Amino acid sequence: MFQVFEKIVLGMAMIRILSGVCEVSAAFLMLRFNSVEKALLINSTLSIIGPFIFFSTMSLGLVGITAKISTAKLLWIVAGLGLIVYGIRK
Repeated sequence: MFQVFEKIVLGMAMIRILSGVCEVSAAFLMLRFNSVEKALLINSTLSIIGPFIFFSTMSLGLVGITAKISTAKLLWIVAGLGLIVYGIRK
């Protein structure tokens, strides 16, 4: 009857749900204030939260698969994350 989730997957999902709640709340706040200046302020706050959410979920996922994959594959994943960070910065 009840489905059991892995703790890592549950943690990743909860972080994404929190992110979604933040996004929807921000949209409602933009509508409530009805001001371009306030909307830009709210949007800039979301741009700060977004990378934190991304890195949190990726960190949990990497912790969850560390024991299941080879070191070489893990290094490729870390290199890919590094390229994402580099791409975001430029």
